[in-house]
Amino acid sequence: MGWFLPEAETAGLRHLHKMNERHLIGLNVNGAAHEALVEPRKTLLDALRHDLGLTGTHVGCEHGVCGACTVLVDGEPVRACLMFAVQAENCDIRTVESLAGDGELSDLQRAFRDHHGLQCGFCTPGFLMLAEGFLAQQPDADREEIREAVSANLCRCTGYQTIVDAIAATAEGRRSTSDTEACSTSAEKEATP
Repeated sequence: MGWFLPEAETAGLRHLHKMNERHLIGLNVNGAAHEALVEPRKTLLDALRHDLGLTGTHVGCEHGVCGACTVLVDGEPVRACLMFAVQAENCDIRTVESLAGDGELSDLQRAFRDHHGLQCGFCTPGFLMLAEGFLAQQPDADREEIREAVSANLCRCTGYQTIVDAIAATAEGRRSTSDTEACSTSAEKEATP
């Protein structure tokens, strides 16, 4: 007697075959357009690391718990291990590589360094991107709001206090810069006849 599969099981195999089909997608990452040929089930994390070579986004738990893979998608912090690459097509994606410009650390990266907001550094890219997205949405956040925001990511080394210190210092620095720029603009307008 021959071996066969019931129709219900072969239908599932046809579906599995479609999951292996690759799709050419366009990704806008750190201000640059990229194309990648990906299976529908490939995560954004894997596409960033393996297809685009952006290894600053770390692989942690792969369950969305630790936050090591946090990136910004259209300005919102997202766990790249939980998002499919095809879902990110035509979105603005920022990774930790976007923070430093021309070889200079960003204000947030300098604050993490200055306040010892990292130790082993494994979780740092996720915290930096979480903080960058958080500060863009809540530039006037106080320490309690910052503490609440960073509780979304896991760090096994710092105890979080120095991370909160670094983010609070960055927020204060950005507020001071905004206030100075606003005063300069106002003074220029008054001086113009």
